[in-house]
Amino acid sequence: MAPSAIADHQEETFSGPKLGLTLPQNAVERLKGSGIDPDSYPTRPQKPDFLDEVFAVRNKHRDHVDPGTRASPGKRALLDACSSVTDLTAHIGTELLGVQIANLTPQQLDDLGLLIAERSVVFLRDQKLAPQDQRRIGEHFGEVEVHPQVPQVPGVPGVTVMWPDLQGRERIQAGNTPGFRNPGGASGWHTDLVHERQPAGVTHLHNDTIPTTGGDTLWSSGYSAYEKLSPDFRKFLDGKTAIYRSAHQYHVRGKEHEGPKFLEREHPLVRVHPATGWKSLWVNRAMTVRIVGLDKRESDVILNYLYDVYERNVDIQVRFKWSAGASALWDNRITQHIASWDYEGNEPRHGTRVTALGEKPFFDSKAPTRREALGIESQAEILEKKREGYSLNQ
Repeated sequence: MAPSAIADHQEETFSGPKLGLTLPQNAVERLKGSGIDPDSYPTRPQKPDFLDEVFAVRNKHRDHVDPGTRASPGKRALLDACSSVTDLTAHIGTELLGVQIANLTPQQLDDLGLLIAERSVVFLRDQKLAPQDQRRIGEHFGEVEVHPQVPQVPGVPGVTVMWPDLQGRERIQAGNTPGFRNPGGASGWHTDLVHERQPAGVTHLHNDTIPTTGGDTLWSSGYSAYEKLSPDFRKFLDGKTAIYRSAHQYHVRGKEHEGPKFLEREHPLVRVHPATGWKSLWVNRAMTVRIVGLDKRESDVILNYLYDVYERNVDIQVRFKWSAGASALWDNRITQHIASWDYEGNEPRHGTRVTALGEKPFFDSKAPTRREALGIESQAEILEKKREGYSLNQ
């Protein structure tokens, strides 16, 4: 039985305001068709003020069994139901046609979990998806995260509102106006919720409204980023940990005069996916602070290089052009992503997002890389490892 949405979160307390914005018509129709009143949209949580409040949220062990471990042989329950299965690049991204995600059986969702774990991000177009179904699907992948900071769909906690116009208005109110030289939206490479005790697993973003041109999202593969490193550099990084911080800042109780601070937690720099068993480089420029055990200058040099590996190697990235009604499901344990704000807010973009939390990150020195596991290493890669005395048991 899949776990239900977690309960230890700040309760929803009030709705709106929309800050003078008009909800896009596609979104209005989707909400009304799901029995949700657009006039009460969105609902906002009572934001926590203090670091100890946020640290206490979900600060306990939760069992997590990845659905990909229950997949059918060859993922046939899912793939045989599709009219088309297309890998968009060699290393990351697959698009499925001919299925409605809201109608998938539990076994098909398990297969989808493994496909996401293998291909990092999976896309489905023309989806008829109520926010309630989006949350139900999220619960199949793990415990649904209820964010203590961001707007939610009324009555469906854990379904986050992704409305760049609204976030833009809030930035303007805070004195930070978005524009061409200061883009809005999620316009920096990042991975979600890395500061959690058990960080994000699968995220499902569904967009009901998209601009005519632009607004694409890009993902980069952590499996491939790790494989881009030399065998000796991989050995240096294996087993090391780093400090990861929250996206938002909070006051330390009794020390408000010191100003707000980030919540920080320590996790492996290289982690292993529980369904595939493959190693992935797990860093991101926005929220990885430092490598434990190194001087700051040493850590900064290494981390900046690792960020570049993720961000600059276009052969390990996929770029998705949205269409209204499309869904993207990606695994935060093995990816970074970034949204393009090239449309500059001139047209509406609106959707909803659900994130399921995963396991506590772990490292296994005996785990293979993706290319090793699939047997797709080049002869040059194999020879390089032999020259450097590389072994899976090291």
